[in-house]
This record gives sequence, structure tokens and C-alpha cells, in this order.
Amino acid sequence: MHNLVCIKHTPDSAATMFVENGLVSWGDAPMVVNPWDEYAIEEALRAKDKFGGSVTVLTMGPESSKEALKTAIAMGCDHGILISEESMESYDARITSLVIARAIEKLDNVQIVFFGKQAIDGDTGLVPMSVAHGLGWTGFSYVAELSGIDVENAHISLVRLLEEGKQSCSGKLPAVISVVKEINEPRYPSFVGIRKASKAEVEVLTLDDLELDDKITSDNNGSLTWSEIQEIPRKSTDAELLDGPNMNSIAAQLVEKLVEDKVI
Repeated sequence: MHNLVCIKHTPDSAATMFVENGLVSWGDAPMVVNPWDEYAIEEALRAKDKFGGSVTVLTMGPESSKEALKTAIAMGCDHGILISEESMESYDARITSLVIARAIEKLDNVQIVFFGKQAIDGDTGLVPMSVAHGLGWTGFSYVAELSGIDVENAHISLVRLLEEGKQSCSGKLPAVISVVKEINEPRYPSFVGIRKASKAEVEVLTLDDLELDDKITSDNNGSLTWSEIQEIPRKSTDAELLDGPNMNSIAAQLVEKLVEDKVI
């Protein structure tokens, strides 16, 4: 059974975004595997532990994105693929999905493609189901439980976590799923895994390899361009600490201040 995990190299979740000289910057924040994608990696590895086979991990981005792939390999994935092209920085969700779907078509016998719910930098959550649509495969979002996989009969059953409650679903393989954090607890990279990842050779693909160059460079290619980027002015606030012999005295001061400021 061959499963694929699609991940993204993103700034640490504690990073602060700011605008500098008209460009968006995350400062010196470290780049990590998108936190939502850790759950996708774990679920793919659990499927491998149960049914055997292999797990390939794929990402799009610059050369530095190899670090995200090596983290996934250290967790237990078997093989890493990087799709890298200078123009990718401007791709929107539609073009990103087109590229990923084409890469999947070139892989052998993929049964399930795992995604995290969304990426913490873009936060659109559009790519997983767009990939499913592009492939013509079954697609499920917000998956909180993988109930069963019947490889022989090409069938999958799962539970989706919605605002209204849980929804039990089933469909045919191959399938694309995006998972939520309730599905599992991601494992830590093992020492053996880290050694394996340090020696792993990551496969690098370009648009020429995917035979997509004509579609990507067309006039209506969905690339994003920003004519101007401005940072929202930061508001400065002052805080006043109230002091008193007891809580009743402090509460009375607070009420007096709120009345004075016409809040109440």
C-alpha cells in the first residue's frame, strides 16, 4: 500500500509577521513542518504500520523545504519529493493544487493522499479538496477518525468532525483526505529516524518534469501579485493598575473609572 503525505514548510506558529520595505517578513522565526501536517504524517504512518507498504512525503517550495521532508522521514516516512521552481512563491491555491495533482499522477499506485487541515501561513484550507477534484478521486475534509481501509475492495470509511457533530462517511479508493488534530497524537522523530533522514536523498522535480510548463505560464495562470503591501498601524495602549486595601475598594475604583470614561 503506497500512501502520500503532502506537507508545507512554514514559519513557527509563534512567529510574528510584519512588513518591511514593502515585503512581508517573518523575521528570524525558524521554519518548521506546518503543525497541522504533523497529524497527517502520523495518520499515514499508522496506516503503514497496519497495512504495510510505504509512505512518500511531498512538498513544494525552495531548497530549504528539504528540511521539512527530512523531519517527516525522521518520523518514519520512506521517501521525500520536493517540487521546486522559482515562480512557485506567487502560486495561488488553484495552481498549487494543479502542480500537486500532476505530481501524484506520476507516482505509482497511491491509495490515500493525506493533508493537514490547512497551512498556518495561508490558512485557506483549499488545496486538499482541489487536489481531489483535479485527480477525480474521492475527497474528505476534516477527518477525525480513519475507521477502516479495505485495500482489496478499494474502500475507505472514516469520521468527519463538523461544527454540528460527527459525520460517518465511506467511499472508494484512491482518496484524498485532510485531517484535524483530534485524529491522533503525532510521534516524535526517533534517533534512528534522524540518522536515516540525515542520509536521505530527496528527489527534486521541476515543472518540466511534470510537463506543466505551458499551463503554468499561460496568461491566466492564477499567480498572485501584490501592487502594494502596507502594515496596519499598531495601536498603543496604556494600562493603569488599581490598588487598594481590599477587593471592594478596588472594585469601587474600577466602577468610578468606567463611569468617568462613559463605559457604563
